[in-house]
Amino acid sequence: MSGAPEHSVLMDRVYRRQRYVYDLTRKYYLFGRDRLIRELALKPGDRLVEIGCGTARNLVKIARRYPQARLFGLDASQEMLKTAAETLHRAGLQDRITLAHAYAEDLSPATFGPAAPFDACVFSYSLSMIPDWRKALNAASGALSPAGHIHVVDFGDLMGLPGLPRALLLRWLALFHVAPRVELLQSFEHTQEVSLSVLPLRYAFLLTTGSRHF
Repeated sequence: MSGAPEHSVLMDRVYRRQRYVYDLTRKYYLFGRDRLIRELALKPGDRLVEIGCGTARNLVKIARRYPQARLFGLDASQEMLKTAAETLHRAGLQDRITLAHAYAEDLSPATFGPAAPFDACVFSYSLSMIPDWRKALNAASGALSPAGHIHVVDFGDLMGLPGLPRALLLRWLALFHVAPRVELLQSFEHTQEVSLSVLPLRYAFLLTTGSRHF
């Protein structure tokens, strides 16, 4: 993998124990994930990859909502991929969803074997943990089919929160190596080239865009 090896080691250290309680705890503050899934509008045969798939929570929900889609999940943490594989096995979806250990910045259609492009690339609260998030978005863009789309849900700039709660939340997120991508949100608020929805208090945003340079 071309990304810094230390990042994979860091992610394994962060999630070695957290992976067991990740889904239980994150549902209380990772808002917008299910809305993103509802709005994917995948067609039969579409190929979707989630970059930073974690426990495969989203992939299972996508598989059940779009049973004729072909799904893939990529993560930099081998520890999280252990949980993802267990999740898929329990759900009986191990034959429909393919997992790979790789960096987001290295994504290509060939990451999972057959070199067909993806119709949808999903980043669900993962850009805020990817060191070179622009390179990750450009890799996803390059892996898309001509009519494909990138779908993002992640933390906003939190400017709707009062000063102290915002500072405390940012400090708490930093403990998990999470850094909201303020530049990404602010740059797209002034363009008509994307579909953008900002959640209350600017806590999070949902973004859909086609292939482009970031």
